[in-house]
Amino acid sequence: MNVIPSANQLGATLYMPATRQDIVDIVLRNKIVGLRSLVLCLEDSVSERDIPFAIENLRSVLQTLAEAGAAVADSGHPRPLVFIRPRNVPMGRYLVNTANLSAVAGVILPKFTHTSLSEWWDIISPTQLGMMPTLETEEVFDVQRMTQLADKLKSHPCRERIIALRIGGNDLMNLISMRRPRDFTLYDGPMGYVIKMLVSVFGSRNFYLTAPVCEHIDNLELLEKELALDLAHGLIGKTAIHPTQIEHIHRALMVTARDYDDALHILNSNQAVFKSQGAMCEPATHWRWAVNILERAKYNGIRPEAEQNTKTHLTCFRIA
Repeated sequence: MNVIPSANQLGATLYMPATRQDIVDIVLRNKIVGLRSLVLCLEDSVSERDIPFAIENLRSVLQTLAEAGAAVADSGHPRPLVFIRPRNVPMGRYLVNTANLSAVAGVILPKFTHTSLSEWWDIISPTQLGMMPTLETEEVFDVQRMTQLADKLKSHPCRERIIALRIGGNDLMNLISMRRPRDFTLYDGPMGYVIKMLVSVFGSRNFYLTAPVCEHIDNLELLEKELALDLAHGLIGKTAIHPTQIEHIHRALMVTARDYDDALHILNSNQAVFKSQGAMCEPATHWRWAVNILERAKYNGIRPEAEQNTKTHLTCFRIA
């Protein structure tokens, strides 16, 4: 049985249209260096007239990946996690019924709502696929509707399949007739409220949320500023739309030596409260943060200044 991946394994999740002709090279031959997860998209990135070709191309690609078998690319690097993003529920059902999905880690569920949950679960439950519902509809702006959805997901059998929920930043901005300004992060506009609300609602129920895309590809300074805010809001990973963004996202996801050391002390301490590196540490209230820091470090690494201590620290606490 496939193992549902950790949200921290995602890193920069690169979206690409399912019409691309080089997908096999990207997955099997490390064509995009450092790529850890990708989404083969049949939704917004594919025009209506190209859907038949995109579906057939995707089915062919997935068959080739399934036949390749191993989880390691020809280059010797681990293969990136592969996700598919169908256009809607009927297309999702068709792909599950007709395509070889053995090389697929999960399905991105577009325009996900409380209403569509039962339809998607009917499709996904007989498989071994993970789920990443995308929050990108009008009801996302309603905290009561989001609370109802989070409570439903928490008690639903699909809970163990949900890797993370994805925040569809551009779709949400479109609903309020806006596009992010070129020199401002998403947090400087209405999406700042939305992200804070979603983290409060879903994070308090122990769900991970991924960070929306930064569509201003050439403004890497803006990307790095936004990444710092993503992490400050507790988001995991980030959608990428261009390979140049990948290295910056992965570097930002690395854990600082200071946070790593604090996390270890919190998880190993017998004290109710203590001072570490100029700050109060209280295991009773910082425990979940510390576990998440070590989980993040496991997949994203520690900033170079702490590399000399990594081997020693990793033996001190082991994540189950």
